[in-house]
Amino acid sequence: MMKYFHRQIQLWGEETQINLQTKKIAIIGSGGLGSSLAFALGASGIGEIHMVDFDDVSLHNIHRQIAFKVGDEGKNKAKINAKLIEDRSPFVKVTAHECDFLEWSKKGIEVDLIIDATDNLLARRDINTYAKSIDKPWIYGSVEAFHGQVCFIDESSFTDAFKIIEKTPAGIAAPIVMHIASLQANLALRFLTGLSVKRDILYYLFFNEDGELITQKFTLPKA
Repeated sequence: MMKYFHRQIQLWGEETQINLQTKKIAIIGSGGLGSSLAFALGASGIGEIHMVDFDDVSLHNIHRQIAFKVGDEGKNKAKINAKLIEDRSPFVKVTAHECDFLEWSKKGIEVDLIIDATDNLLARRDINTYAKSIDKPWIYGSVEAFHGQVCFIDESSFTDAFKIIEKTPAGIAAPIVMHIASLQANLALRFLTGLSVKRDILYYLFFNEDGELITQKFTLPKA
C-alpha cells in the first residue's frame, strides 16, 4: 500500500495515509460531478466510499461524465463508478446504491462526510436536512454553463442561504464540471486528513466576457 500511495505519503506522511483508510464518505450523484469525484477520490486511499444514484447512463451524459463511454447507455451510474474505483485501487471498499438520496439516508449508514454531486436544489435541501440531523458536514457543488459554486457546509444551512425551487439547468461545458469536482475533492481530502478547511464560505467561480476566471467568496449565515 505504501508504494501505491508514495507521492501522497510524501505530502502528508504514513500515519495520515493509514488514518485515511478509516474514513467513510458518501457521494450523492454519480453523473458529472460524481464521475469526476470518483476519479479524484477513488484512488486516494479513503477506506469506504458509497456511490448513490438511481439514474442510468444516457447518450447525452457521456461528453461531460468522464466515467462513462459509448455503450454504457442504460447502465446504472453508481454501479459503473463503483467498478471504476475498484479497478483503479484495491485499497477502498466501494458500495453502489441504486436509489435516490432519501432512500439511501434511511439505511442508517455512518459516514464522515457527504459530498453533493446532484443537479437540483430539492436534493440538496434533503442532503442539508439529513446532514444537520446526524451532525455531519457536507460539501455542496453545482455547475451551469461556464460557472460553478462550492461550499464546505458545517454550521451554516443550505436552505437558509438558497431559495429552493425546481429549475431546469442551462447547458454545461465539460471542463467546468471537472474543475468544480476537483475543488470539492480537495476540500474533502483536507478535511479527512485533518488539514485546515475554510468552512461555510461559498466560492463562486465564473469566466467573464474576456475569458478571465473570477472567484468570489461569500460567508453563509449560521443555521
